[in-house]
Amino acid sequence: MTVEEFLYREARLLDTGELEAWLELFTEDATYWVPLERSQKDPFETSSLIYDDRALLELRVKQARHPRAHARQPLARTVHQVGNVVVTNESKDEALVHSTLTLVEWRNEKQRVWGAHVEQRQRR
Repeated sequence: MTVEEFLYREARLLDTGELEAWLELFTEDATYWVPLERSQKDPFETSSLIYDDRALLELRVKQARHPRAHARQPLARTVHQVGNVVVTNESKDEALVHSTLTLVEWRNEKQRVWGAHVEQRQRR
């Protein structure tokens, strides 16, 4: 699977609500980080929107599926549009991948749009 195919698959899993399959894309030592500030260099210098290890990602998926998670119901319908995929560093075991992401969310009769510059370390 190419790095682009991986990103497209990840987006598709999220858009179709296959959260458990999405979770399986992550290694046991994975970190999922969404910085609060664009220039933020690490998750410890200031607060982050998300800074989760694999266990916390699993908890998020379980919470989204829990019947009493009223704040998350209904789950959002989303479209993740991945683009500008560039591999900036590659070794036998790992690739550093930069891409752009446009996320459109529809929830509670409201549409929201986010854009992001994404950096991933993908293991083969």
